[in-house]
Amino acid sequence: MTTYEIVDQLHDRHAVGVTGDSVAATVAGWLAELDVQSPLVEELAYATRRGDWPTTPTICEQLSTDVMIAA
Repeated sequence: MTTYEIVDQLHDRHAVGVTGDSVAATVAGWLAELDVQSPLVEELAYATRRGDWPTTPTICEQLSTDVMIAA
């Protein structure tokens, strides 16, 4: 199973390692701390799981996150 590192640019670049199934929950949790919800969270998770790396950074920019495959 692939593990991804997600970096939250709004909380002092906090980073966590998660599986593809946890991308949406992790990003949604960070946004919820700011009282924000976005349908882009699910789009980010979907793009990440299918390996759509041209789309992923575009969505990440809008959500103030970074996603990469963890080494």
